Amino acid sequence: MQQSDFESISRVSVPELDSILGKPFPVLDDGFVRLVDYMGSDESIVQAARVSYGKGTKKVSEDRGLIRYLMRHRHSTPFEMCELKLHVRVPMDTWRQWIRHRMANVNEYSTRYSVAIDSAQTTLPGEWRVQSVGNKQGSDGFLELSKGDHLTKRETEFQKFANDLYNERLEMGVAREQARKDLPLATYTEAYWKIDLHNLLHFLALRMDDHAQLEVRLFAKTIGEQIVKKWVPNAWEAFVDYRLSALNLTKYDTEIINALNTSGKEGAKKKAIELGLLDEQGSTAKKSREREELEYKLKGMGFSIPW
Repeated sequence: MQQSDFESISRVSVPELDSILGKPFPVLDDGFVRLVDYMGSDESIVQAARVSYGKGTKKVSEDRGLIRYLMRHRHSTPFEMCELKLHVRVPMDTWRQWIRHRMANVNEYSTRYSVAIDSAQTTLPGEWRVQSVGNKQGSDGFLELSKGDHLTKRETEFQKFANDLYNERLEMGVAREQARKDLPLATYTEAYWKIDLHNLLHFLALRMDDHAQLEVRLFAKTIGEQIVKKWVPNAWEAFVDYRLSALNLTKYDTEIINALNTSGKEGAKKKAIELGLLDEQGSTAKKSREREELEYKLKGMGFSIPW
């Protein structure tokens, strides 16, 4: 092949992202998300997809349709052609959830080599959440203000004590790797985090969900709405439509919805008993996470619970 057989290529640039490069978006009381670099755009997604079948579509409207098709049918590799690199400041307990998403390149601030960041997340009196009864890893509502006020004062005292103890150890010559061991998980850490769009959207689908912990949800929402939405607007639109705001119906779900449509509440209840989501008397006394998830979906679609 000759040089003339290849189209000329220039680096993809997204003006909306260029305008926010390096800008910190605040999260929580002292955290932030900052865009450091990016590669690709909506055009890169369709360009990668077209390799599969030659020239293909060319119009912008067809580009949008192709991206929506790829998202709808979960074709992941074209989305992997786009990457973001972020600089983030996050409380350590929130970072522990974040770092579980392993399909990224990470370099974190080291409290072994450097003195710990002198900042910890604080909680206002009205922000102390109550442990959920139905979800062992979730919260539900808030403590009354009088208790919250007491806990916030105690938090302030504890964080000051832990920070003073840490600095005392450093002043006495204790190694940083050991002096840090009693720092609270509320202490902020920083990291550079690089990830492709496919895995980033998976991260956002999980961490923007209402069931995710509030703190990591706020970071995910900032990344999604302040950065990704501007970077790849067509991919973001498809993601919101087909992932973030969509419902995933299981075989059990569809059978019960079909029974509800054809035989009413009694038919749906009978089907739920048959599938083991209700006990033999049709009671909800038996705990069932699958039934609770179905009820959540039914409410989202405007159905009343049929039992």
